[in-house]
Amino acid sequence: MAKNRDLLSIGHSALDYIIRVPEFPKANFSAPINDMKTFNGGAAANVALVGANLGLKTSLVSAVGGDFKKSNYYEIMESLDVDTDSLIIVPGETSPTAFVLTDENDDQISYFYWGAAKEFASSKVPKNAISNVQAVHLATGDPHFNWKCSEEAKRQELLVSFDPGQDLGMYDTDKLRDVITNTTILFGNHYEIERILESLEVDLDGLREIGPKIIVKTCGANGSEIYSNNDKIKVDAIVREAVDPTGAGDSYRAGFLSRFLNGESLEQSAKFASSVSSFIVEEQGCQTNMPTFDDAFDRMSEFY
Repeated sequence: MAKNRDLLSIGHSALDYIIRVPEFPKANFSAPINDMKTFNGGAAANVALVGANLGLKTSLVSAVGGDFKKSNYYEIMESLDVDTDSLIIVPGETSPTAFVLTDENDDQISYFYWGAAKEFASSKVPKNAISNVQAVHLATGDPHFNWKCSEEAKRQELLVSFDPGQDLGMYDTDKLRDVITNTTILFGNHYEIERILESLEVDLDGLREIGPKIIVKTCGANGSEIYSNNDKIKVDAIVREAVDPTGAGDSYRAGFLSRFLNGESLEQSAKFASSVSSFIVEEQGCQTNMPTFDDAFDRMSEFY
């Protein structure tokens, strides 16, 4: 059966409050806010929209508020030809909202209001959307819903990528293992990968034996490491002046998948991903400075 879309991204679409502070206060103390702006975000939506801007045909499953289709965010999704037919619309609820605080060291603390996303827990697996794509990306979202979707995607013999991100703490050990068992590519930053290894009580080889053939570990300005078979590939980061690191990880995933799904090698996919994420950090917001394929390819070619 021919697939009409390349990638289905499952998880949050959210409104992001991006807040800059000089430092994180201790309990019972306050700190001034240097800057605060509102942007479109949510990990699944970031992957879908950045991927679409790079030329992928993407689809999105998110649980959103009842008025979402009247929003500018929805209009942007439509303009990029993101397939939104499988959005879970929740009347009377607010779309998920994130409050992302970044200090002067670019360390982050996030608070997340689930709102409509609580509907994930009782939602059915979007079998039609899954059957219409080459690959499924599981982003931050409800652990049980992500597991159900991973089961269906594996049943249909699709590539499954998984990035639990800052929701990693919501997965108990059994559920984390269950999703990873169905995963082809596991994404995480250095901290998240270490937490996964500790939770499952395995090393990298043991983790790959559980499920993922490919493990992609991003290390910020230190680049990224890709583990596959017995190989370790190290790719330098394209370092640009970082205005805001929010969304860098999601854009890396979108860039990596956009090339890997088109038959590129792991190393070339990682280099392209590094280029894509270097654009995102140059502006505030996860989707403010999304590169086109040509933009990202040209910068990659110049750097590497």
